[in-house]
Amino acid sequence: MEIKKILWPTDFSANAEKALDYVTSLGEKYQMDVHVLYVIEDLAHQNEPWYGEFDRAHIDKIHKWERTTAEKRLDEVCNVHLNKCPLYVRHIAIGDPAEEILKLADQEKMDMIVMASHGSRGRFSFGSVSEKVVKNSHVPVVTIPITLK
Repeated sequence: MEIKKILWPTDFSANAEKALDYVTSLGEKYQMDVHVLYVIEDLAHQNEPWYGEFDRAHIDKIHKWERTTAEKRLDEVCNVHLNKCPLYVRHIAIGDPAEEILKLADQEKMDMIVMASHGSRGRFSFGSVSEKVVKNSHVPVVTIPITLK
């Protein structure tokens, strides 16, 4: 089996960053294409109530701000950490993080997903996004454990 393309989903948390060393190492050593994905959660479809009601224009404004911020962060990560990989591709999606990770893995025909065992809101030994990805992925998923303090 030849692995040419790996996906690293990130929420820019310190937890997600712990998987970056593995992604960088694999990408450089085996000359793999690295795809980096950041998912903006769709505020319009949240099940949890927010402080007040937002109209669509306000939600679009928040998404635009988050996309601009994510593009800058992805540029930093890719230019500093992935510059020795043969190819790195940045992706930004809006939606449910697990669904968007799985969708991109299928669309781009990823060979492997490398991600932290849980992201920024992780309080348990395995995060809900990681769990959904592991249980539903059509490609191998490597989860990098983190140490909680």
